[in-house]
Amino acid sequence: MMEIVVGKYAGFCYGVSRALKIVRENSGKQLRTYGAIINNKEVTSELEAQGVHCVHDVDDIAQGDTVVIRSHGVPPQIIGALESRGVEYIDATCPDVKKIHIIVQQARKVGNTVIIAGNPLHPEIVGILGYAGDETIVVSDEDQADLLVPEMGKSYTLVVQTTFDNKKFDKIAGILAGKIEDLDINNSICPSMFKRQLEADELSKTCDIMVVIGDRTSSNTSKLYEICTKNCENTYLIETKEDLLLNIQKQDVRIGVVAGASTPPSTIKEAVLLMSTLESNENTQEQARDSGLENQSFEEMLDKSFRSLHTGDVVTGTVISVSNGEVSVGLGYKSDGIIPRDEFSANPDDDPAKLVKPGDDIEVFVVRVNDGDGNVMLSKRKLDSQKSLLALEAAFEAKEPVTGKVTEVVKGGVIAMVDGIRVFVPKSQVSNRFINDDKLAQLVGREFTYEILEFDRGRGGRNRIVGGRRALATREENEVRDRIFDRLEVGSQAEGTVSRITNFGAFVDLGGIDGLLHISQLSWGRVKRVQDVLTEGDKVQVVVLSANREKGKISLSLKDVREDPWKTIDEKYEVGQLVTGRVVRMATFGAFVELEEGIDGLVHVSQIANRHVAKPEDVLSLGEELTLKVINIDKENSKISLSKKEADAPIDDYDDDDYDDYDDEDYDDEYDDEEADDVDTGADADAE
Repeated sequence: MMEIVVGKYAGFCYGVSRALKIVRENSGKQLRTYGAIINNKEVTSELEAQGVHCVHDVDDIAQGDTVVIRSHGVPPQIIGALESRGVEYIDATCPDVKKIHIIVQQARKVGNTVIIAGNPLHPEIVGILGYAGDETIVVSDEDQADLLVPEMGKSYTLVVQTTFDNKKFDKIAGILAGKIEDLDINNSICPSMFKRQLEADELSKTCDIMVVIGDRTSSNTSKLYEICTKNCENTYLIETKEDLLLNIQKQDVRIGVVAGASTPPSTIKEAVLLMSTLESNENTQEQARDSGLENQSFEEMLDKSFRSLHTGDVVTGTVISVSNGEVSVGLGYKSDGIIPRDEFSANPDDDPAKLVKPGDDIEVFVVRVNDGDGNVMLSKRKLDSQKSLLALEAAFEAKEPVTGKVTEVVKGGVIAMVDGIRVFVPKSQVSNRFINDDKLAQLVGREFTYEILEFDRGRGGRNRIVGGRRALATREENEVRDRIFDRLEVGSQAEGTVSRITNFGAFVDLGGIDGLLHISQLSWGRVKRVQDVLTEGDKVQVVVLSANREKGKISLSLKDVREDPWKTIDEKYEVGQLVTGRVVRMATFGAFVELEEGIDGLVHVSQIANRHVAKPEDVLSLGEELTLKVINIDKENSKISLSKKEADAPIDDYDDDDYDDYDDEDYDDEYDDEEADDVDTGADADAE
């Protein structure tokens, strides 16, 4: 019993199918192909019979000819020569080969030397060399890689012929990586070639006979033959059915069939049908039919090699070109697909040329199979929107937050775009604090996290999606507050930004929660206005005076403890010493006199004159220079008491009780922070 197994990846690859489709669609023109359109004599002979002749020199092109560039590609000099002569040309270069052209061009721009793994005489390599530059190195095997001596300190980029043996390339790349410190390795072997080679390797291990079908000059066919011979000694390489001479010595035999990327479906069909006649087996005939190789014309089999498409399909294609914002996509279909600029992304600022390049795989939504000009109308934006909608629905069900940017203010709230989907955020849900209507506009352009509160798929795409961040903002603030309080220690330093200034001090944002910097803590000297020292937005290094987690209040200071003038007070002043100072402020219980920056002393009302004084201002005036006597120093509490009456006219019957009559707490009244005790130092609203 004979079993014939035809490889799934046997026959035309996408690049070859695309090149032949281009020729067929332009059959009404006077066509020439620059070089063989594909590496198969049978196909090129058939095209010659149809009047499509092959040329190898620009000078051989006649007036009125339209030139189709071969699937292997050509050097840029050929393109330049065609354009300078005004020759119409159609580029049928395989997208995978185009991708290599882009890689080597970019390598050349940054000064890298290009190394190509492949056959230097292969037309694909000839084309790549034109883009890679004169210094390009071509290695065809491991021995040549061993002999290569890289230039010290130079960077290299490695690419590989699309039809090269993948295992051999891995060995070459390993050898070069051991020699070159800065080597950019690009495995540019065509994905379908890799799958074809892998299939041939696996199939040849399980078959008694392997038949490799393809042109003997075809690189990928040669690779398949080389792979199969390693696993199956009865391996045959044939170009057509006429070359088929199988040596079958047993009845139960399993025959594997693989074919190169340039092998026509008709050639495979004829070979398989001929093998099946070696034994009239109904199962074998049925298998041939199941393989799609029943009686068909070449055109019918070529058409069958293309995928079928329907409106609404989601498919993966290959970017062919990007021009003026329009993306052309190869779909493995008889027509290419087009993504218009406005269907590429929901963001009008996105430039397709910066996001995709020829050779990239791209997933798209089929809008129309025929747009009227024979192209398939595609949309990436619609597919992205569908995915985003599903992601939003999943976030709604899982109660997970999402991130969106506010794009506009509408009646009753704002619109936030979340991955291209419009989400309505009511005004009451914009923040966990009250937001004025005039402040909503300040949110436009800013990103926030939201919870999806409502998700309703309406008819005709009229979805109702409502988001909010009121509860989320509260949780975020609490988390931030907890983190900040966890790291704050009294006496430690912290960095912050001045967020708001008041008449009694400034609020400093410590990373999500505000601390109060009282005016008395701005300097060791006297500060009349906070604005004289700080402005909103200033970066400041502060000292933590206190941190109350329960009340959410933090007190800060700008004073540097190392510059504290009270540390050396006893070195500068002593009791009984006469000093001079300036009256800086009045209180009901006395006057404060500045002796130096940061040192204020108190002249109690009882120490102003040798008589009863009802109010300090009855005798003294602000700014007045006085000579005073030091009568007490309290270094621990930063207090110094002064006397004018003793300095003016000391009297023998002075009673120290006059000094003791007033309470030291009066001294602290001027530093009372009570004015700010009820101020919430928590984080401001997100929108503020």
